[in-house]
Amino acid sequence: MNKEVTTFLDSQNHPFRKEIEALRKLILSANKELIENIKWNGPNYVYKNEDRITMRIQPPKQMQLIFHCGAKVKSQPKTKRIKNDFGLLDWKGNDRAVASFKTMLDVEAAKKNLITIINEWVKTAS
Repeated sequence: MNKEVTTFLDSQNHPFRKEIEALRKLILSANKELIENIKWNGPNYVYKNEDRITMRIQPPKQMQLIFHCGAKVKSQPKTKRIKNDFGLLDWKGNDRAVASFKTMLDVEAAKKNLITIINEWVKTAS
């Protein structure tokens, strides 16, 4: 885990800190090639020098994982980036989706499927 991200989160005094930490650990354990940093005021995960997953922690009413293909606009794929989202993703386009969590139970319930989604996402978004 990136110390800069931990320091940033320490300064936030976020009511869902335990859930955020659980998501951080889950993401980093899902794919060892992901690198954690801060972007857009939250933890961000980079794969092969490209932003792929960003954690939205503000406003502090839930946590969201935004699966994307980087900040630059690219041509839209004809189909969704991954076939099976296990009902966890809210698609904002064929190349962007959001998973939302309000409790630790939500995070724990999604764990196994989220690992699959993370790995499929980084593989197909590269």
